[in-house]
Amino acid sequence: MKHLAVCLVLLAPALGAQDWAKQKLEKSSRHREWVKVQHDGRSVDAYMVYPEVSGKAPVVLVIHEIFGLSDWAQLAADEFAAAGYIAIAPDLLSGKGPNGGGTKSMDSNMVGQAIRDLPPDEITGDLNAAADYALKQPSANGRLYVAGFCWGGGQSFRYATNRGDLKAAFVFYGPPPADDSLARIKAPVYGFYGGNDARVTATVEPAKEKMKAAGKSYDPVIYEGAGHGFMRGGEDPTSTAASHAADVKARDAAWKRLKELIR
Repeated sequence: MKHLAVCLVLLAPALGAQDWAKQKLEKSSRHREWVKVQHDGRSVDAYMVYPEVSGKAPVVLVIHEIFGLSDWAQLAADEFAAAGYIAIAPDLLSGKGPNGGGTKSMDSNMVGQAIRDLPPDEITGDLNAAADYALKQPSANGRLYVAGFCWGGGQSFRYATNRGDLKAAFVFYGPPPADDSLARIKAPVYGFYGGNDARVTATVEPAKEKMKAAGKSYDPVIYEGAGHGFMRGGEDPTSTAASHAADVKARDAAWKRLKELIR
């Protein structure tokens, strides 16, 4: 919850400063669509993007930041598709807003409270429903990966404890589960962290020790000088952060690493 509280401090400006992401997304040539996935009486909106490839492709389940399914979260899904993968990004706030809406129907205060109140089992159910939907597409090759950012990074780590058929989990500047569930992980976990993000990066060494003790694979990389949220910040042309140059470098390096790991 401490990680969640600190992230919420940045919520309002981050939600209101993504016109650049929306404009970039609108220029995408890839097939994009909104789908509804069902489970346990819930209807979850998910943003799905298909790659322009000749063969079947892996599925990447994208878990949004603490800001909900923002324009940048949708852009991240599009960029996974640009790299050759089927991407699906569920709005985990589906049904939590006014009149049953999701992220887009909520202001920053509502988003923060709704994220805080999400039941873990419901999050897992939403993620499983989205993953299963994407895996059933005729163009999917049956291989499933998960990538999460900030709050979603922590959820990506946690999802690896609950999904046995994952090929890999990618944790972007998110903490590991605080309980003993690491023993359930079957897939390798890859971490991506900013050197100037001590609040989160301080969890890396303890996580390494716990994963090693559990006999699990955890391979973290810390990018020198990069701050929290460097995947978004490194792409944001309006960023005035002192770490912006390092964020750009870290983002480029992270994408290179992702493309080497997803097959």
